[in-house]
Amino acid sequence: MGARRRVGAALTAVGVAAALAFTGCSSTTETSSNSAPAYDQQAAPEDAAAGAGAVPGAGQPAAGAPVRFRVDERAIIYTGSITVRVDDVDRAAARATAIATGVGGFVGVDKRTSDDRRSTASLELRIPANRFGPVVDDLARLGDQEQRDISTQDVTEEALDLDARLASQRARVESGRQLLARATNLTELVMLEGELAKREADLASLEAKKRRLDDLTALSTITLVLLGPEAERDGEELGFVQGLKGGWEMFVTSLLVLLTILGALLPWLVVLGLPVATLVWLLRRNRRPPAEPATVTAPPQP
Repeated sequence: MGARRRVGAALTAVGVAAALAFTGCSSTTETSSNSAPAYDQQAAPEDAAAGAGAVPGAGQPAAGAPVRFRVDERAIIYTGSITVRVDDVDRAAARATAIATGVGGFVGVDKRTSDDRRSTASLELRIPANRFGPVVDDLARLGDQEQRDISTQDVTEEALDLDARLASQRARVESGRQLLARATNLTELVMLEGELAKREADLASLEAKKRRLDDLTALSTITLVLLGPEAERDGEELGFVQGLKGGWEMFVTSLLVLLTILGALLPWLVVLGLPVATLVWLLRRNRRPPAEPATVTAPPQP
């Protein structure tokens, strides 16, 4: 009887594994066939006037041809950096913040240094992608633009791949739940629960990647550097002057560290030094050898 039960359990496990493999393959095939029309809907439309007299099927892309997308439907990540010299850094930073919030964005990072006419500020602005260009131009008008760097990254294929993988993974999770609901014994239940947990973890990972990609494409990033009238740009000083300045700063810093350590030890030296000095003086006094008696020599006899 024990041997029959083990054989039955093994056959059950094999059957469950085969069912999981079949459902995974079928869900992937179904998702691919269902997602193809969605991609076709995003293809660039042909000219309506030209299509009126065209032969049916003439304007259709050939099988296996690359899918085309309209420019406004592509997933693009915009990033930029701009350096502007202004008379008042704090006032310019407030205006930049107002520009960002006025178009539905926000300030992600705000770092400032205050040093009269050498003040600086570095702001990371998250701006809706469709307002990227106008906002950059508005920021340049805060003062005298000294540097601008704009870059774009097309992630359309990555976005489409994530959508397809998400649809496939959701189908696999749903099929796993259906199999789990039909489990008839403990062996099936344990195996299906483990497989379903793995599929749900993979789905959560894909959803997190999709949210991150959507955030990057929906909100562009602009790094704004504001410089006061006499502030220096990073890397502006080179050569002997920069080396001399760095060496002097290191010397002053080292001197301040030594003085700080001396100030921290001075009270201990006073408290411990006086008793130690007294003890040493007493020991040296007690160890002093007694004075030898003076010898008097008699004068020579005549």
